[in-house]
Amino acid sequence: MENYEGNDALYVRMFGDFSITWNGKQILGRKSAETQFAYLMQLLLHSREAGIQRSQLEQILFGDRDISDLRHATRTVIYNAKKKLRAAGLPDVNYIEQRDGIYCWTSEIPLVEDAAEMDWLYQEAEEEKDPDEKLSLYLRACYCYTAEFLERQTGTVWVAQEARRYRALFCECVEKAVQLLRVTQDYIQMEELGLYAAKVQPLADWEAVTMEALISLGRDEDARKFYDDTVELYFQEQGLRPSDRLMELLNKLGSQLGHQYAVLDDIQENLRENAESAQGGYFCSYPIFQGIYRMVARMMERGGQSVYLMLCTVVDSKGNPMKDGPMLEELSQRLREAIQRSVRCGDAVNKYGKGQYLVLLVNTTRENCKILQRRINYHFIVGRQRTGIQYYVNSVICTSDRERVV
Repeated sequence: MENYEGNDALYVRMFGDFSITWNGKQILGRKSAETQFAYLMQLLLHSREAGIQRSQLEQILFGDRDISDLRHATRTVIYNAKKKLRAAGLPDVNYIEQRDGIYCWTSEIPLVEDAAEMDWLYQEAEEEKDPDEKLSLYLRACYCYTAEFLERQTGTVWVAQEARRYRALFCECVEKAVQLLRVTQDYIQMEELGLYAAKVQPLADWEAVTMEALISLGRDEDARKFYDDTVELYFQEQGLRPSDRLMELLNKLGSQLGHQYAVLDDIQENLRENAESAQGGYFCSYPIFQGIYRMVARMMERGGQSVYLMLCTVVDSKGNPMKDGPMLEELSQRLREAIQRSVRCGDAVNKYGKGQYLVLLVNTTRENCKILQRRINYHFIVGRQRTGIQYYVNSVICTSDRERVV
């Protein structure tokens, strides 16, 4: 596909909300995006010269509806579509042509489609020999992808197939662009690309690209904050664990963060926790909680302490774990406050997922764990509240003991 810069073209947006624009005016309003006219135009404009077979068009337009004369019904939809296009100010031509049972969009009206542009840019990048131009084409292809392909209609088979294809194409373009940016050491563009990719394709590990760029630029403080924000996003807001790949990359890159030369007193002052935040249990992100757990497991061999790991889960009136909904958000926050008020300041607390918290209880007994559960319930349950908390408790095994068991 060749770029077209004239005004007398039909501009079509397939990524995100479907739209058609002619001379700066939208032909298709947002409310009419799920009509037979919209379905017809999506198929015709995306298939372009290849066209769409009549049988497939009939299936998409009418599905399993009991219509006695499908051909007549299809011709009626096409006739009304032509009237709508003509009323929108398009030149009076045969917009929808039929050849041997295949419907095609006319070649008389230039067409600019974001999805087709992405395909074209990718193909050009694959064939380009000059590294700078190749990078430019990959980046332009990345920025064409602004959202999921027809994101409101992924229940339609052909839309779902194209959505998967464009997701994969976007990933490939980003990865190949990042490889070229590493070679040129253009970490500013790499940072921008990582942030953009994470925005349009959330929870897909693209934060590692931004993290790499920040480290390479020597922006240690920004990298530290971005690291913390990313872990917070995955663990706290989304209720999900980052993938193993992302955790490995973030921890590896995080370990490279350097510090300026300093004396021990200054270092210790920066390590010290302020008095206000030292109230209640030590609330921390999962990577920190994991580090504390592993360190405590190592120390048990020498100290002879008994340590327990407790999982607290919000459950409904039937005892089933609650997994979503605005009520869960409120109950999850209340559970956090109940745990914070109930545990000792030397115990570590982590929000593991939606409505789930981990508590690491150091130097305690199983009986004391039961007492703690009663304290948490006391602070959590209000009036005749029917929701509750489900508890699971395991003892932490000393690292050396675990190695002997294995």
